[in-house]
Amino acid sequence: MTAAPAGSGQGAPGRRRLVTVFGGTGFLGRWVVRHLFDHGFRVRVASRHPERAPSLLGPDEAGVEAVGADVHDEASVIAALAGAEGAVNTVSLYVERGGGRETFRAVHVEAAARVARLAREAGVARLVHVSGIGADPASPSGYIRARGAGEIAVREAFPGATLIRPSVMFGPDDHFVTMLARLLRSLPVCPLFGRGLTQLQPVYVEDVAEAIARILGSAGEVGPLCYQLGGPRTYTYAELLRSIASRIGTRARLLPLPFVLWEAVALLSELLPGALLTRNQVALMRHDNVASRDLPGLGDLHVTPSALEDVMFGARSAR
Repeated sequence: MTAAPAGSGQGAPGRRRLVTVFGGTGFLGRWVVRHLFDHGFRVRVASRHPERAPSLLGPDEAGVEAVGADVHDEASVIAALAGAEGAVNTVSLYVERGGGRETFRAVHVEAAARVARLAREAGVARLVHVSGIGADPASPSGYIRARGAGEIAVREAFPGATLIRPSVMFGPDDHFVTMLARLLRSLPVCPLFGRGLTQLQPVYVEDVAEAIARILGSAGEVGPLCYQLGGPRTYTYAELLRSIASRIGTRARLLPLPFVLWEAVALLSELLPGALLTRNQVALMRHDNVASRDLPGLGDLHVTPSALEDVMFGARSAR
């Protein structure tokens, strides 16, 4: 592939490069689609729910097509990659739903390796695989362990793949900051994970999408093979809750709870349909979620990180 100038989806004269986005109707995936389109790429939205794709940019946007694809099904992955010069895998699973295909290993290791292998076999020039800060194949947490093992599997199948490790992502329709704001409004006290000292560096979902678009649009040889993406501010969990409470005009009444109690609550929650809390989520809160200074991040891609307070509670929240 002849590389395009940074930020451009133009390949050979008069031809726009095609990028396939797996999970393109999900929380991150739909913003990746929008930012790739804005950078001049043609985009193929590969999803189990292709009917949701028209809402991403509008039904009349030329240059965006939707196809039904399941990362567990080799034939549909092959079809989704046909003719693509780039691919992005944003597919993720946060709560296991029994056996079969809805397990962390099935999604984050086996399916991720399948997409990577088939992308290489299809002649895709660049693959971006979305993982997460803290991914560790030796972790006792099934989710964190699968994320780490998935990175290894992807690299083995597609040695030149670029790994993207975002911190916890936020946006107007997220399931993190929005949930915390709801809890702060409705509960007389808000329980803390431990003493609330876990450090978090929330990153705006659109900044992550823009970073991915810039990586795929960069000129020349592929650059760093792993980016860790965090926002402009690091909070302890307690500081984050206080900041949100201040912005929504309520008081943060915080109650420290030991992790062992959280694990017991999560175990009971997992026995119910649609578990609101899992032991893997508790495990994530035991460790800081902050981008490493030893790896490239948003600044290296010339993306200015957006502040959580501005996006969620400031003038940009109406965007």
